[in-house]
Amino acid sequence: MSLSTDLPVDPAEKAQPFDWFRTLSAKGKKAFLGAFGGYGLDAYDFQVLPLALGAISSYFVISSGKAGLLTTVTLLVSALGGALAGVLADKIGRVRTLQLTVATYTLFTVLCGFAPNFETLLVFRAFQGLGFGGEWAAGAILVAEYAQTKYRGRTVAYVQSAWAVGWGLAVLVYTLVFQFISEDLAWRVLFWTGALPALLIIWVRRNLTDSESVTQRRESAGKRAGSFASIFRRDLLPTTLFASLLATGVQGGYYTLATWLPTYLKKSRHLNVVGTGGYLFMLIGGAFLGYVTGGILADRIGRKRTIQLFAALSVAFMIAYIQVPEGADTTVLILGFPLGFCTAAIFSSFGSFLSELYPTASRGTGQGFTYNFGRGVGAIFPTVVGFLASTTLGLAGAMMFGAFGYVLAVIALFGLPETRGRELA
Repeated sequence: MSLSTDLPVDPAEKAQPFDWFRTLSAKGKKAFLGAFGGYGLDAYDFQVLPLALGAISSYFVISSGKAGLLTTVTLLVSALGGALAGVLADKIGRVRTLQLTVATYTLFTVLCGFAPNFETLLVFRAFQGLGFGGEWAAGAILVAEYAQTKYRGRTVAYVQSAWAVGWGLAVLVYTLVFQFISEDLAWRVLFWTGALPALLIIWVRRNLTDSESVTQRRESAGKRAGSFASIFRRDLLPTTLFASLLATGVQGGYYTLATWLPTYLKKSRHLNVVGTGGYLFMLIGGAFLGYVTGGILADRIGRKRTIQLFAALSVAFMIAYIQVPEGADTTVLILGFPLGFCTAAIFSSFGSFLSELYPTASRGTGQGFTYNFGRGVGAIFPTVVGFLASTTLGLAGAMMFGAFGYVLAVIALFGLPETRGRELA
């Protein structure tokens, strides 16, 4: 589908629920499936660490601060991986970059299961971050460039909903593995199941291609394509700075929850493995619907308003969730759904919003850099929470630090334009 031939449309025009998928070309549908699978398995390979963090801490006898460092290192290196993947997406294409990133995070997730000590695990997890950081940028841009303008928000949001699917699969496997295998071995087995994405690489290689019209424009840009300098030139510098701040705030808040919530449920709420899995499934169910709903709203009310709305709601439900008194576990269970819904819905606009902020020759670089700069700086949040948890605040009080990220996100939006209805050129 040529993006340049899309007719001007009203983004708020009423559409049928799955028109976004039906209007994709045959190649576009394959691109969607490949990106969905890549991001879902990306989530799976990331989430095995937070789920196994308690067992890993006990096995290697490490403090909560060191445990948080495992996630922080992953996210810091993912910032580099995402930025490099963005450049590669502009230079060698979206599909080839997708293959490289999936292969990288698959290999090093499996190797984590063989780590003989904490230091080795830290190194393997860092390299896993290279692929983890790059996959989203390549996949989201690939799909955005196939989608029709009026459906772009929800189409890319459905790709992001794969995160909830991968997260749910990780929780399911975690629950089964830790039920039947001792903790000392179970965390290793959980990492070894991260080999699943290898099957996706084969399928992507055989079935996916970049959008032809975008490929032509990318190739015609020559050396200008995939240049870090291009996103810091005068006309794009404010966009790059504010988009980076936006990504930092949203991801700092999210990774605080993603990293420490399983440990909070197990140690602060005193839930067993099955109980923890059940509570997380409520959160994940809300997240899946949040991704989808956020995408629809992004097309109807705009990217900025959607992010502002869910930033405010994320803060409210995060505070409510953590402040539930001891013994009120049913309330915690119920609040998990809206918390997951809001913290996921805020991401729904990102794929389309960041794609629309940059021209074709710089789109991969711009999206890859800003989103993953946010991951890198946002990575500080889990470590800060880990160290604060060792103080009189405790883990519940320390997790409140994550709410600060959503305040940063709202501030950043004042420096960015609304892009709903913008053609990709």
